[in-house]
Amino acid sequence: MTHPPQTATPAMADAQAVVDFWLAAGPQKWFAKDTHFDAEFRQRFQEAHFAAARQALTHWLRQPQSALALILLLDQYPRNAFRDTGHMFATDGLALAYARQSLAHLGQFAPELRNFILLPYMHAEDLPTQDEALALYREHAPEAMPWAQVHRDVIAQFGRFPHRNPALGRQTTPEEQAFLDQGGFSG
Repeated sequence: MTHPPQTATPAMADAQAVVDFWLAAGPQKWFAKDTHFDAEFRQRFQEAHFAAARQALTHWLRQPQSALALILLLDQYPRNAFRDTGHMFATDGLALAYARQSLAHLGQFAPELRNFILLPYMHAEDLPTQDEALALYREHAPEAMPWAQVHRDVIAQFGRFPHRNPALGRQTTPEEQAFLDQGGFSG
C-alpha cells in the first residue's frame, strides 16, 4: 500500500519560512541597518512575532529548526521590525527563556546559526547572564566570542546598555554619555 508523502504541518511550515527567510538574507543583512530588509521582515512575520510573544508557539521548542525560528522571532525580528523603539527589546526576556530551553539543539546547527540561539544571552542586561554567555560562546560559537566579551564588558561597567536609553526612556548618566561620545558600544 502506498502512502501519500508527508507534508509539514502549517505551524512547522511557518517556522521553516522564518528560518528560510533569515538564511536567504545572510550575514550581509543580519546585523546591518537596511530599511528594505526591515520592512520585508516586519511585513512577512509580524503575525508570527506577536503569536510568539503571546507564547502561542511554544510547541516550536520541540524541534531544532522551529526553536531557532521562535528565537529569531523574539530576538532578531523586533530589532529589525521595531528599530529605534522600546519594542526592540520587549521580548528579550522570553527569547532568553526559550534560548535556555533550546541549548540541547545547539549541536545541530552550523556555528553562524548557533549564534542566534545564543544571542538572547548576549542581549541580556544582567551580569550573571552575560557570564553565562561567555561560557556558552567559548564552547559553542568561539568565532563570536569577541562580541560576547564586548557585551559583557558594557554590562559589567554600566549594568545596562547605554545605547538603549533613548528607546527605553531611560536617563543617560554622565559616565554613559562619555562612553557613547567616545564611540562606545552601539550593537
